[in-house]
Amino acid sequence: MQRTTLPAAIVLSGFCIGANAENAKPHGFIEDSQATVSNRTYYYSNDNRDGGLDQRETATALKFAFTSGFTQGTVGFGVDVASLVAVHLDGGKGHHPDANTFFPSDTDGSADHSWSRVGGTLKARLSKTELGIGNIFTPNLPILVATDSRLVYQNFGGGILTSKEIDNLTLTAGKIDQSSGRATSNPTGLALAGGTKDSNDFRFAGGDWKATKDLTFQYYFARLENYYKQHYLGLVHVLPLGDEQSFKTDLRYFDSSSDGKNGDVGYRFNNNGGYAKTPGEVDNKTWSAMFTYSLGGHAILLGHESVSDDGGFVWLNQGNVVDGRNRPEGNGGTAFYLFTDAIVGNFSRAGEQTNFGQYSYDFAKIGVPGLKTSISYLRGDDIKDVAGGSDHKEWERDMRIDYIIQGGPLKGFGTTLRHGTYRSDGSALPDTDQTRLIFNYSYSFL
Repeated sequence: MQRTTLPAAIVLSGFCIGANAENAKPHGFIEDSQATVSNRTYYYSNDNRDGGLDQRETATALKFAFTSGFTQGTVGFGVDVASLVAVHLDGGKGHHPDANTFFPSDTDGSADHSWSRVGGTLKARLSKTELGIGNIFTPNLPILVATDSRLVYQNFGGGILTSKEIDNLTLTAGKIDQSSGRATSNPTGLALAGGTKDSNDFRFAGGDWKATKDLTFQYYFARLENYYKQHYLGLVHVLPLGDEQSFKTDLRYFDSSSDGKNGDVGYRFNNNGGYAKTPGEVDNKTWSAMFTYSLGGHAILLGHESVSDDGGFVWLNQGNVVDGRNRPEGNGGTAFYLFTDAIVGNFSRAGEQTNFGQYSYDFAKIGVPGLKTSISYLRGDDIKDVAGGSDHKEWERDMRIDYIIQGGPLKGFGTTLRHGTYRSDGSALPDTDQTRLIFNYSYSFL
């Protein structure tokens, strides 16, 4: 672990090439540049109701980011800059589990005082096609999601190509070779839950086709060398029902299978602690359907997710990757593209059938812009344990309040309060109450 004290190094992060001649107003390297300083302060409380070690910590992070525009011409150039430093504020030994899930650990098991991370991205753009090469990507794709659930974003490194040459069609392809987790300075290769050996070859390609203004189709393929292959199909349709009313349908399907050394020592999948037809290997089909009715500021979501019987749902997870001393690198913290990626649980074991719902309200409709609330509930049944039994169950209730100040000297200052209550029959995670209080502020000076 790289340990630093204030001030942290400013990070140089990128080089860009681009074209923007189709727009009439002046564009260029400086004209389209953006620079921001942002701060996040985070209180995290994880109350283990089964008697294990509780976690209560507070930390703050300061980030500087600069994104240039493109120089004029058929091919243009630019540069991105970014840096961050994180400081631990409270929660000493005894309230900081040595797992690096929120903040890096010192040699005595307590939290480090501070840490920093640097990165960079080279980018090129020709017409409506862009290529990025670097290590500060934060993608939100069906097969690759960067988590923002703790103090700092997870970053990925590699190359990503995005093309919008064809109207209503966005094509994306790339190769990712490393990840920097939400509580570490050290990048690692890639793996899945249970894998201690890393892979530096995650390749993907796919596209989003907007068939009409209300209907979008998606297809993506991804392969993590020596771990798994995954196909994704998606459909999103929004049906207008009148003034401030709509009905949204969101369908998602994943088909995942073993690749290369998957199943061998070091490349084994733990199937999220559940059953596997072939232990250590990836073998899964998961589908999800969500339906949302919106009326004014109200939104009601209902849905179902089904995980197939042969193995658990799979996604990138580097939390078990070890260093030369056979110790975890601290690159935990992941996210995936399903509603069941909840505050505490993930509802992703073999055979699991999850029903879920959410109610949310935007108070802007009654004259309080910036205030939003939501409450959700998930219940998973028919979970198969490692021996093949299928009568296990779990549930979670999550609540969230967000408020962003809309004007005045603190315009843009945001507060988020999240609370999750998770319970199971003892076959999965321990019973947990989790609270997160987050303060965000960002200032742009370009």
